[in-house]
Amino acid sequence: MSHNTFGHLFRVTTWGESHGPSIGAVVDGCPPGIELSEADIQPFLDKRRPGTSRFTTQRQEADQVRILSGVYEGRTTGTPISLFIENTDQRSKDYANIAAQYRPGHADVAYDMKYGHRDPRGGGRSSARETAMRVAAGAIARKILGAGVVIRGAMVAMGPHAVAPARWDWAEVDQNPFFCPDAIAASAWEAILDTIRKDGSSIGATLQIEAEGVPPGLGAPLYGKLDADIAAALMSINAVKGVEIGDGFAAASLRGEDNADEMRMENGKIEFLSNHAGGVLGGIATGQPIVARFAVKPTSSILTPKQSVSAAGEDVEVFTKGRHDPCVGIRAVPVGEAMLACVLADHLLRHRAQNG
Repeated sequence: MSHNTFGHLFRVTTWGESHGPSIGAVVDGCPPGIELSEADIQPFLDKRRPGTSRFTTQRQEADQVRILSGVYEGRTTGTPISLFIENTDQRSKDYANIAAQYRPGHADVAYDMKYGHRDPRGGGRSSARETAMRVAAGAIARKILGAGVVIRGAMVAMGPHAVAPARWDWAEVDQNPFFCPDAIAASAWEAILDTIRKDGSSIGATLQIEAEGVPPGLGAPLYGKLDADIAAALMSINAVKGVEIGDGFAAASLRGEDNADEMRMENGKIEFLSNHAGGVLGGIATGQPIVARFAVKPTSSILTPKQSVSAAGEDVEVFTKGRHDPCVGIRAVPVGEAMLACVLADHLLRHRAQNG
């Protein structure tokens, strides 16, 4: 299997399977001299970690990261940074009954069609377990970007149940298990997701990721567009089925005068009067906040029986035992933040290389 690496100058390669002994990543291209320790990475992994509430998978993984290379006396050396996390709570027996069956909505059948072989234990490489290493890499990307760039995310809808924009409060995101910026919506989601979880089913979600303090000029026209790379990075996250930048699809219903971000001079600087473009024009950052949203489908591993086929070509009924997220979108918030951080760090290094 190829294509386990993303990025250009800031490059991340992940390895490992959901039920293997460990997972890891190699981060290449990090500049030397940056202060870095496991303590800089662990808080972001703790946000993504499973088993932190009844609304996520009850798989218990500490996700304690170890830095194996690329750091000396607390600073990066400029050489590849190797990251390692041990898997400690695998229950491969949960997948014994579906080892030769294809779960509807999952990557099982596609992997078999491509490789003629797959790892049925939690999906192997197709499992969201891999995203722990993206989060670890994202923590390093944030160090490259510096404290002036603030990246944060929120879950703005669970299924059809959306937050109220008038009640948006970033301070609420850390006060509930959904990363929800609306306290009233978060309270309602608890009862909704409890019912879905008890039914052995799942539900999708919409997430919003923002980055403030991004310097203007990141990105390049045509084939190096910042928004195109952000979209590709977010789309690469497990279960993501749609991405939009700024107003996204809603822009298609606007008139030109409503969609254009007007400008004025303030204290010798260009100030935008709106941000329909989501901080990117012509593929290049404008200095406004980068705003992206992505849609996460319902978890495919559910207890509800669904019609499918087996590897032997038989009609079967499939249901998945084990410990799964009733709404995988919850833990996708820190993953989305990490992918945005990685893209911005990569483009920052590319911008420096071209513009000095």
